[in-house]
Amino acid sequence: MNVSTVLKWVTGGLEAFLGIPVLGGAIVLGYAWTPLFLMLILHIVTLIFSMREFQNRHASILGIITSIVAWIPFVGMIMHIITAIVLFIDAARSKTAYGK
Repeated sequence: MNVSTVLKWVTGGLEAFLGIPVLGGAIVLGYAWTPLFLMLILHIVTLIFSMREFQNRHASILGIITSIVAWIPFVGMIMHIITAIVLFIDAARSKTAYGK
């Protein structure tokens, strides 16, 4: 399995967690938006690995956009959920490094 695929599964899970209506918002606010910054870093790392492994990049780009606009209360929750779904689909469709 590619590193980018593993990172997409991880970031997708974290995005899904942050998309939980009250809990995700409480965590983001409780840690003073630090989770959004950490997710931005993770999405950038995933994007770099996706580019190096010639994998789809759109999910990571959406994750970067989500990390930037997620401070807006309801928009953030919806974006986290959408991004999680896109990351999961992209990870499931990823090709292996050996073309299998």
